Amino acid sequence: MTTTHKGSCFCGTVHIEVSGEPEGMGYCHCRSCRSWSGGPVNAFTLWKPDAVRVTAAADQIATYKASELSERKYCKLCGGHLMTNHPTLGVVDVYSATIPTLPFKPGVHINYAETVLRMRDGLPKLKGFPPEFGGTGELLQE
Repeated sequence: MTTTHKGSCFCGTVHIEVSGEPEGMGYCHCRSCRSWSGGPVNAFTLWKPDAVRVTAAADQIATYKASELSERKYCKLCGGHLMTNHPTLGVVDVYSATIPTLPFKPGVHINYAETVLRMRDGLPKLKGFPPEFGGTGELLQE
């Protein structure tokens, strides 16, 4: 039996669903994610594209293409952030806050060289991206 978690935008118009297990979870500290999330870090959950489904109001989703690496999706009505499609990486980042029933179990910090909030949690702190995503995998001190 496949586990399914449901979520929605801020106003509840757009509904999404993720199924199975995420490919990974963690925190991104890059300036782009901080600015988009409105916080000092972005809590991400990464999914294969076929594990993410819009179940209501797909016509209310707008996309902001920040770069070739990210297509940020949000609700046209409330501006609530939903997810970021990373087409060149083959994953979709469904923001942890968008799917409240999914237990968030972070495993890594990425882009920690750009952090504005040091987090001493014992998790690996990558300077940039992991090698699977084109980075060096270089670790930084906690």
